[in-house]
Amino acid sequence: MGLPMSTRMSTEDSDSQHTMRDRVTRLAFAGDPRRYDEFLRVLGDATPAGVEVILRGSAVTGHKHGSDEPFDADGPGTSDLDVTFVGGDMVSLFREFHIAGIHSVPLSEQHPFASPALGPLRKELCAMVGRPVNLQATTSLVQNVRDTVMDQPYLVLLKKPDSGDAS
Repeated sequence: MGLPMSTRMSTEDSDSQHTMRDRVTRLAFAGDPRRYDEFLRVLGDATPAGVEVILRGSAVTGHKHGSDEPFDADGPGTSDLDVTFVGGDMVSLFREFHIAGIHSVPLSEQHPFASPALGPLRKELCAMVGRPVNLQATTSLVQNVRDTVMDQPYLVLLKKPDSGDAS
């Protein structure tokens, strides 16, 4: 039995999520909350029940991993968005993995055939935001490890409850 998707959200976590959402909106969506909301709508339409969608990387932190180089340091639209689908059967849509069957490589310029099923969604999202959007899938177990052990910040974009959930 896998670990449940994160449901903890202390006041500090909530404030942090709000701060990250504001940063992402400013950096990746030119400060336009309507563009951010449209991005979420398209992701939501493509996401099945039981899946959480998160964003990690330089759009969330404001700088590239392991350096102080800012988001879009090489010009507008040069930094990518790293979207991860957590849970559900999203990993089954991928052909290439970092950890077989539980943590995919990102569908990206480097791995253009990692998930043919998600290719059209990636193309639409890239066109919407004018920058690369990488799509990845992982299990809630791997996400929990990344969150607690590796302390990698992420923004929760949306949570789709299981269709059988009464809550």
